[in-house]
Amino acid sequence: MAASKPSRRKPFTFPAIIFLATLVTFNIQYLIQLHQEVQNAVNHRTTATSLNWFEFVARELGHEAINVALVNMDDETTLPHKIPTKGEIVKVDFDRVVEAVQWSHLYPEWIDETNAKCPNVPMPVFENYDQLDVVVARVPPDEFGLKDVFRLQVNLVVANLLVRCGRVQSGISRPIFAVFIGASGPMSEIFRCDDLVLHDADYWIHRPELTRIRQIVLMPVGSCQLNPPLPHIGKELGIERLKQPREAYATIVHSTETYVCGAIALARSIIKLNTTKDLILLADYHISPKSINGLQSAGWKIKQIKRIRNPHSKKKSYNEWNYSKLRLWQLTDYDKIIFIDSDFIVTKSLDNFFKYPGISARGNNQDRFNSGLMLLEPSMCTFRRLMEKRWVVRSYNGGDQGYLNEMFPWWHRLPNKINHLTYFDPNNGDEDREHVVESDVYAIHYLGWKPWWCYRDYDCNWDGPKNKKFASDSANNIWWDVYDKASDEMKENCFLTPEMYNRFWNNRKRAKEANLSDGHWRIKIRDPRLNNKL
Repeated sequence: MAASKPSRRKPFTFPAIIFLATLVTFNIQYLIQLHQEVQNAVNHRTTATSLNWFEFVARELGHEAINVALVNMDDETTLPHKIPTKGEIVKVDFDRVVEAVQWSHLYPEWIDETNAKCPNVPMPVFENYDQLDVVVARVPPDEFGLKDVFRLQVNLVVANLLVRCGRVQSGISRPIFAVFIGASGPMSEIFRCDDLVLHDADYWIHRPELTRIRQIVLMPVGSCQLNPPLPHIGKELGIERLKQPREAYATIVHSTETYVCGAIALARSIIKLNTTKDLILLADYHISPKSINGLQSAGWKIKQIKRIRNPHSKKKSYNEWNYSKLRLWQLTDYDKIIFIDSDFIVTKSLDNFFKYPGISARGNNQDRFNSGLMLLEPSMCTFRRLMEKRWVVRSYNGGDQGYLNEMFPWWHRLPNKINHLTYFDPNNGDEDREHVVESDVYAIHYLGWKPWWCYRDYDCNWDGPKNKKFASDSANNIWWDVYDKASDEMKENCFLTPEMYNRFWNNRKRAKEANLSDGHWRIKIRDPRLNNKL
């Protein structure tokens, strides 16, 4: 048998060359975009000139008789430059927080909301310090990361000195500066990048808005306690708030129209409670003009956005575009935003909760907050920081909630009833057998299959053994009561898609075959939407 001839290598085909060229072009464009975003995030900061921090502060205050307080340093000899002030220099004394106090003690997974206590984080005797112009603090090295109790203590000492011990002249508080020495800088949750007036490699100079800092120091040291009662906050801050705050509720709908109906019901539930706040909805180009009309009719002011991709997600995964939520920080027409996911219904007014600082939210698990409902403070420089860090900081759960928890580890706890999850622990036995939602909740967060994905006759989570823990007929009835008051134009966005239709009937069939004991699968479907599909 004759030996076969070796096969000749086939040359590249023209389509293969085109494919490779396209791939290379895409990668180059991607790298250019990445570089530009990082540069934009870096370039927004004001950098130092040849002035050292004291020269800058003296120039801003218009004199050199500056009273300086030193925090976390023995004396001025530990500074890069001698302080040539004609005023006083004082060292601030305080006991360092004991090493036994860990971040998990400040941020426990669960608290008794009526009788919780926080560990002691010592503060100075503030009466010993007054008429300060600048507080200079050495920032602890970031060897323990962002969740460092001593780092928090130093930042809180500085914040308290600013609002308690600043110079007062003729009954009026003068500007006061905070200077942080050290590469890691201050905690951004307390000292916003908006208040950064000068940054060099060695120091960060902030001129904080004192009303906001006063609000911050009224908060507990962690989520070990609830935020203080609203009347207390109002009394403490009332005289300071001379301007009318700009505040709004916000939600976001992107990539799919699956949540449009939920957003419509959310708006109607907020408006029904006579809110005085604006309602802002962020929508991308995947939301059709018909849906936009329905959302506007419901009461939302629409802002078109470009989606933000989660750089650590897989293509076409559920969390691929959920970093679009970062766009909330671009809503700088407002001082504060209460963000609410579109699978909520608000049952009691949340307007008073705007008195709290960002980020305020209910706890989730471990030391984390639930981002389904959260109060935040819009800021372009915070947005740029979030955009920059998303490439290197990974979300603990792959989603936006995990990322935000990594970026804002120091947050403030709201009561669980402000974000009541429809989750009924199967380990509770008969206690939650009826899965009833209490009447004192402020907002209901619908987990599992959403009410508008099913027919109104019962909560279809009952039909899935894995979803039964999310089922609640009382919560379901509350949602449909809101729906009933919507206009026909709005309701047209609430028909079932073929996918929803098939899932409902398939699950109902399986529930019947399994003869599930709750018996919801026996209920006759009378929903008028039965013959309407999107």
